[in-house]
Amino acid sequence: MRAHLLLLTCVSMLMSAPDWPHYGGGPEQTRYSTLTQITPANVASLKVAWTYDTKDAFDGSEMQCQPVVAHGVLYATSPKLRVFALNAATGAEIWSFDTNQDRKTLTRTRIRGLMYRERGDDRRIYFASRHWLYALDAKSGKPVRGFGQEGRIDLREGFEGRDPVTLSVGLNTPGVFYGDLLIVGSIVPEGLPSAPGDIRAFDANTGRQKWSFHTIPHPGELGNNTWPADAWKYSGGANAWSGIALDERRGLIYASTGSASYDFYGANRLGDNLFANTMLCLRAATGERVWHFQAVKHDVWDRDFPAPPSLITIRHAGRQRDVVVQTAKNGRIYVLDRETGEPIFPMQQIQPPASDVEGEKLSTSQVLPTLPPPFTRQRFTEDLITKRTPQAEKAVREEWLKLRKGGEFDPPSTQGTILFPGMDGGGEWGGTAYDPKSGLLYVNANEMAWKVGLAERKMPDGEATSGQTLYDRYCASCHRADRRGSPPEFPSLVDVGTRRNVDEVESIVHDGAGRMPGHPELHSAVRRAIVDYVLTGRSRDVRGDAPTPFDLKYTLDGYIRFTDPDGFPAITPPWGTLTAIDMNRAAIAWQVPLGEVPGSGLKNTGSENYGGPVVTASGLLFIGATNYDKKFRAFDARTGKVLWETTLPAAGNATPAVYEVNRKEYVVIAAGGGKWNAPSGGSYVAFALRGR
Repeated sequence: MRAHLLLLTCVSMLMSAPDWPHYGGGPEQTRYSTLTQITPANVASLKVAWTYDTKDAFDGSEMQCQPVVAHGVLYATSPKLRVFALNAATGAEIWSFDTNQDRKTLTRTRIRGLMYRERGDDRRIYFASRHWLYALDAKSGKPVRGFGQEGRIDLREGFEGRDPVTLSVGLNTPGVFYGDLLIVGSIVPEGLPSAPGDIRAFDANTGRQKWSFHTIPHPGELGNNTWPADAWKYSGGANAWSGIALDERRGLIYASTGSASYDFYGANRLGDNLFANTMLCLRAATGERVWHFQAVKHDVWDRDFPAPPSLITIRHAGRQRDVVVQTAKNGRIYVLDRETGEPIFPMQQIQPPASDVEGEKLSTSQVLPTLPPPFTRQRFTEDLITKRTPQAEKAVREEWLKLRKGGEFDPPSTQGTILFPGMDGGGEWGGTAYDPKSGLLYVNANEMAWKVGLAERKMPDGEATSGQTLYDRYCASCHRADRRGSPPEFPSLVDVGTRRNVDEVESIVHDGAGRMPGHPELHSAVRRAIVDYVLTGRSRDVRGDAPTPFDLKYTLDGYIRFTDPDGFPAITPPWGTLTAIDMNRAAIAWQVPLGEVPGSGLKNTGSENYGGPVVTASGLLFIGATNYDKKFRAFDARTGKVLWETTLPAAGNATPAVYEVNRKEYVVIAAGGGKWNAPSGGSYVAFALRGR
């Protein structure tokens, strides 16, 4: 087995030179290319080599896929989750596979990459659509019949004590392969009810589940005493939604989990909630825990780890250290020893304030890393109030004075609490890029304040309950009690009947869409009562929906960014940054604003950005990500100077890929847009040097 894995490692290293066969560039998740044809000296000559229009974009759609490339073929997905193969040199379509078939695509679906596996002549593409995990023949695009049932398995199955029909489970970030195992995390609802976030391994040939690590521990398992006794039966979340890293030589995987459901109020999950918000090291062959590090106990701040860990080597205390690096939404970086999980740098102990919300009980201690220094500002202090216009400053100051603003672990409140950096980071799902030659780690970040307010909701009496009560329970945390939502991320449902018919709305409630979880566990009468209330505002009674462990007294009063009256961020710029961190010195090497927000009257604002960077051995850093200016840029990786930029058809809210075909180097990125009301697109654009 060891010889076999060493062979696979060698094959992976050979493929990594011309190809990009893994999400993140490789199982170590470093987003590093060894190619050197495009350099700081010639990057200004980059031109469009080809463009592929999926023709699948629709109003509000997104496309966050980082392509994989192998043997001159590029594999990616469209906004409607159509999977296709292209000639990587020309962009010509080779095959296409549509998971929707005759099913109407109602709303956006996010998938951040595909999984490519090669064993001799057997080449496959793995990906998930809704709750189905597919295996396709990479040459033909047809389902592999020996995998599950007709080429797919149901991700809802395999959770002990849970009825699959009642669960909403998906996968929007690729996993990793170890031998014949495909190891994945999951995407599950952030509200309740929710599936648990078990990390699972499947036989890559047959689809049969081989092992599962319970992130909500069962009786007798480590950490079970940090939850209520029966929490494993009803609680959910604690899922590794952002991806997994693999150390093939050691046979270890690394996964970082999100918060437990429900994200903002935890009266039904009192305790520290291990293994939520935890960096985990597991044996790849068995799922056995090697070590863990919990960064946030009893999370009520939505402090999911937003990106996969990166496995790098740094020089520390006079010697080389193999470490695992994890970015966080709070704008900090956790650096742990890869074998032991011990922090490389000292940790700061924090005693957070207690919650004054009925039923809530927070942990009395938290920890924060001291080094490297944070890559975002850490607290919305008075001096950061916007100065964009006198009117904007006055309005923001008045709102700022009303809100709680104690800092990192100030709990959500009915008064309203400032969360900064906000729910989208700080660090976000694009992850980091690492240059092993310079020791520089690159991370893009958002600097946006959010308002976290809790609202009391009416509880059912166990006999009869109404459509409005059901809406409050299942929908109001995102779409608000008045159904006005927090557009565009959480759309208004007022007058939704003019845009959707009753069957379409009920289908969305059942199956979910975008960030919205499905609710297949609900009785059809309950579901229809919610739909009736959404469409008409009339609340009718339904019977038999008795109180459950997920009937929480408080819910989030909407996902609300803190903006000035004109919609611009309430804080002074930068609103988005790109940072290089010298990991050998644990110091910031450089930081620049990333992107521009038009119409603000300010320059060098930076902007919210989604998608990650790629660094090359020649000293270039490529990144799109910026949400409003639609730019794709190449930076000098040593200094942060922009050396080249172009405007994409839509925002490149994705991570680029770098590859070579016939000795010609290409850089490709998905231009999908659609985030925060930006125009949607559906094109992949590849660039190469002029005349090559």
